[in-house]
Amino acid sequence: MPHTRRTFLRYAVGATAAGYAFFRGDSVDQVRAAVSAAGDTPPDRLAGDEDFWFEVQQAYTVDRSLINLNNGGVSPSPRVVQDAMRRHLEFSNQAPSKNMWEVLKPQVESVRRRLARHFGCDPEEMAITRNTSEALENAIFGIDLKPGDEILTTSQDYPRMLNSWKQRELRDGVVLKMFPVPAPAESPEQYVDLFEQHITPRTRVILLCHTIFLTGQILPVADVCRMARQRGILTIVDGAHAFAHFAFKGGDIGCDYYGTSLHKWLCAPHGTGFLYVRKDRIAETWPLMAGNDPHSKDIRKFEEIGTHPIANRLAISEALTFYEALGGRRKEARLRYLRDRFARRLDQHPKVKTLTNLDPAHSCGIATLSFEGLDPGELMNHLWKRHRIIVVAIKHEEVNGLRISPNVYTTPREIDIFCDAVEGVLEKGLPT
Repeated sequence: MPHTRRTFLRYAVGATAAGYAFFRGDSVDQVRAAVSAAGDTPPDRLAGDEDFWFEVQQAYTVDRSLINLNNGGVSPSPRVVQDAMRRHLEFSNQAPSKNMWEVLKPQVESVRRRLARHFGCDPEEMAITRNTSEALENAIFGIDLKPGDEILTTSQDYPRMLNSWKQRELRDGVVLKMFPVPAPAESPEQYVDLFEQHITPRTRVILLCHTIFLTGQILPVADVCRMARQRGILTIVDGAHAFAHFAFKGGDIGCDYYGTSLHKWLCAPHGTGFLYVRKDRIAETWPLMAGNDPHSKDIRKFEEIGTHPIANRLAISEALTFYEALGGRRKEARLRYLRDRFARRLDQHPKVKTLTNLDPAHSCGIATLSFEGLDPGELMNHLWKRHRIIVVAIKHEEVNGLRISPNVYTTPREIDIFCDAVEGVLEKGLPT
């Protein structure tokens, strides 16, 4: 029997705990009740059930006077995450040196264990950081290399990571080698072949995105890492746009280092991320900020950044709880449903080209579209000024267009408004 909002409300009122949570606005229990009401409905069928997703949308305190389609940059947190961080901040502020360092800091270990369990690694391989950049720079600047050693990556990797390697080029004489990749891609094997073709006897490190930030293209990271390990090459995976975006187990990747931001797809507090380091690499990797023993085998040496708020880190637990209550496969299916709603509609226009392969093996909630005769920066500004729609203009030698990334709080109607606005520009041009 199909589930409607009426049947969901009957369930929520009928179940004592869930009913109470629903009416008091507890977003985690609200989502749990919706999931329970949905029963065993497959994720791909549930992806278009607006009664179900209405309950998920209510967990967020977003401003509906604008349409945020840049969740790949940074996402809003559900109410339960905001409440937890506020609670921890207020407690910290009562007696910071006591409450923050002696009471709250030890609780970070439970967050570490939960993140490690979800990612699929040992807790002693999991360092909590402020973002992907901080995580990966521990690896980039922490690996011992000699002049002439080569680092291999693509020209579509994230600029901050490329700049970090370029700084090592200037200081240490290492060599950064980049190669272009297709947009859209034809097959996952294409990427493995490209990496393999560009390896030389001097290649020591491969840096690769799990998901390319320009297009949302998912790379076959496990295959590349397996190929690199057979050749004795270290691998650093930039997972900024992967964790909690689509379902995977980090333990299956086989990389030496993995960094991600939790304020993107996990919807954790802004300024949270993690760094995974394979256990046998911890002692050999120098921390970005010096601790008592830079050659320690303790993963926590990568967290030595001086005084920082503990509240952000503790509230990661609520973000994980919310994500687990919703279910990774349900979220993944919904993101693809919303992505397809705009990408497949706009791709029918003769002036639009989709630069992201929409096959599930290649992408999830992000798509980048190019528009013939339109400057992406000007189109981005028009959408904001005229329609209060937030998107990202991508200007790159290999990719030029708008990157659109909805999230689970996004409504189909908001997607349609975006499409209407773009089609209006394609028909009439940008106003002068």
